[in-house]
Amino acid sequence: MSDRAQYHLKRRKDHVPQAPFNVTTAFIREARGAVMIDVDGRELIDFAGGIGVNNVGHCNPKVVEAIKRQADKYIHTCFHVAMYETYVDLAEKLNQLAPGEFSKMTLFTNSGAEAVENAVKLTRYVRKRPAIICFQNAFHGRTYMAMSLTSKIKPYKLGFEPFAPEIYRMPFAYCYRCAFGLEYPNCRVACADYLEEIFIDYVSAEATAAVIAEPIQGEGGFITPPPEYFKKLQEICKKYDIPLIIDEVQTGCGRTGKFFAIEHWGIEPDVITMAKSLAGGMPLGAVIGRKDMMQLPHVGALGSTFGGNPISCSAALAVLEILFEDGLLERAAALGEKVSSFFHQMFERYEIIGEVRGKGPMMAMELVEDRKTKKPAAEEAKKLMQNCFEKGLVLLTCGNYGNVIRTLMPLVITDEQMEKGFSILDDCLKQIVR
Repeated sequence: MSDRAQYHLKRRKDHVPQAPFNVTTAFIREARGAVMIDVDGRELIDFAGGIGVNNVGHCNPKVVEAIKRQADKYIHTCFHVAMYETYVDLAEKLNQLAPGEFSKMTLFTNSGAEAVENAVKLTRYVRKRPAIICFQNAFHGRTYMAMSLTSKIKPYKLGFEPFAPEIYRMPFAYCYRCAFGLEYPNCRVACADYLEEIFIDYVSAEATAAVIAEPIQGEGGFITPPPEYFKKLQEICKKYDIPLIIDEVQTGCGRTGKFFAIEHWGIEPDVITMAKSLAGGMPLGAVIGRKDMMQLPHVGALGSTFGGNPISCSAALAVLEILFEDGLLERAAALGEKVSSFFHQMFERYEIIGEVRGKGPMMAMELVEDRKTKKPAAEEAKKLMQNCFEKGLVLLTCGNYGNVIRTLMPLVITDEQMEKGFSILDDCLKQIVR
């Protein structure tokens, strides 16, 4: 590490709390597309994407231009005080894009966690019920309700007790580590049917305001359910008139090759939460819901001083243009095939990889010490991530055991950058299993 980098690192330790975890020791000077350049001029291929925020790439020219154009006009009025077109324009477009042959409305927030908080407020208000059902391995954010819905204790929840009440948790469709000891497809997706048992043993359907789920669990390990899962889950929700909230904060905006990941399963959620890549790096969250639900809270019940900031809305409109008019969604689907092909090649080559899973370019490899016992290889995953960083590739781990390697590279990554990243990952895997 250079003297310059050490200087910045010392200042970080002196002036910033230790709690915000740092994946790498890099201090970034600039970033373009899928490459970050640190203060020493070292280039880093980005397979992390700001934790799924940079789907359209670092400093995408159209996003930058939209930000500059809006900043020249006005930066903030507060939508509650003086309205502006971009807020309504973006809401209209998201309402049109969201699955479902029914009218929708959109509320904007500052973040994914705040979107989740408002989705819970909405469904509790509309159904006049207290309970929320969530899942093992889930991650929904770090604010109080979102943290309570999040599954993993350390580091997200340790020491922050007590948590929000009336939250009930059930197993997700983690086929690789089935909570019921079954195997797909002979299991007949019993994990979805278990929702009926929740209503018997833990909380009644009559007291349940909503079920909230990620289409693919992000921090939980990129856990990807089988095709029947969400259809069965939604059928049970409809049976008891329980809204289904789909958290697309990490999976949305093309991350899986479709704008919404839930499109892969062909269901129509009652409420969708979004954030991360929605505004190309600017802070913006969204709650998209059925109009008949979104209209019920009284005036002033939902809102935020900064939510739907004019600059963020302008950036998000540029993101939608890039995805749909510039063909980035198609690029994402093709990219997903390349990532999947490479990961499956690695699976055949290295016994340390227990499973490959995901959709589109949202792929993951779960590392295990032994394929039979499936004992998590957490230390190996951590070492792999560090070795890749030293060779110029930024990766992230995830999963409750910290043993899953995931890909969140910008969708604008070039073939050359992708191949270089794959080569580094392959070389470092060889070192790990040597």
